[in-house]
Amino acid sequence: MSANLNQAGLGLKARRERIGNAIPRVVAIGECMIELSDRGQGMLALGYAGDTLNTAVYLKRAAGDRIAVDYLTALGDDPYSDSMLAFWQAEGIGTDSVPRLSGKLPGLYMIRTDPAGERRFLYWRSAAAAKLMFEAPETLLLGDRIAAADLAIFSGITLSILSDAGRDRFFEVLTSARAAGTIIAYDGNYRPAGWSHAEAARSCFQRFLKLVDVALPSIDDEANLFGPGEAQAVAARLHDLGVAEVVVKQGELGSLLSIGGEQQVVPVECLVKPIDTTAAGDSFNAGYLAGRLEGLSPAEAARFGGRVAAAVIQHRGAIIPLEATPRLGG
Repeated sequence: MSANLNQAGLGLKARRERIGNAIPRVVAIGECMIELSDRGQGMLALGYAGDTLNTAVYLKRAAGDRIAVDYLTALGDDPYSDSMLAFWQAEGIGTDSVPRLSGKLPGLYMIRTDPAGERRFLYWRSAAAAKLMFEAPETLLLGDRIAAADLAIFSGITLSILSDAGRDRFFEVLTSARAAGTIIAYDGNYRPAGWSHAEAARSCFQRFLKLVDVALPSIDDEANLFGPGEAQAVAARLHDLGVAEVVVKQGELGSLLSIGGEQQVVPVECLVKPIDTTAAGDSFNAGYLAGRLEGLSPAEAARFGGRVAAAVIQHRGAIIPLEATPRLGG
């Protein structure tokens, strides 16, 4: 698949014509959770978010009707799952393939933010339906939706919530989808609480990276899991695993692009003081992928991703007001 990657876009026009997709179709795979943001003085704000869901929302907002975006997960049969679906649909995200599992619930997490805007996450997800998205009989058709997409994105958090059997099934699904021409994008979000130990995460990530075409790692996550190192070393390790297009997010230092044997640092256009860094990386991913799907060069796409992330971190919570989100061509 990596041969289809190029400097002007992700090379999907011929595939869309072959399978009948009039516009690029993206599927984001993962878990949406109930989000409680601690506002102090005993006040909590309720929202719905998750890393790949955040990316789906911002990708759809950035591109509008020029890109179709579906979210693939599993939900329960409870009122909060109903509200989640309504929220996604209001954002223009497709939900037709989201199975509802009887007796299950969405996961829940709480965000506490320090004075510098950095956040701490506390999780409750033992009954989460998304953990069964590649095991329950109701989820068997998810593989078909991934194979029909032009681009699929998942994350290290997606992998962390699955059982060993679920990961094996997901690996089979991605292998088949990639063989059918789906471009696979991945953000190695690493949350230690999701893994029994770091080596389990390292082994799992390295296994799945062999299926990835576009990697969007964070330098901080890479350091936490693989040890401190320069962005160039991160890119080299991912290329060794077969990843063609690597974008290493470095916060205020911008992003390192490593594609086709060439590397380029794209600086942040304008530094802003963060209010809340939740979804900074997720929204960058959305801007970058939207730009690439629209035919922008990697550097142009990275600059747009930076603009989206800069807008997001100036608001509290993962999903900011619609009118504050940058649009492609806007």
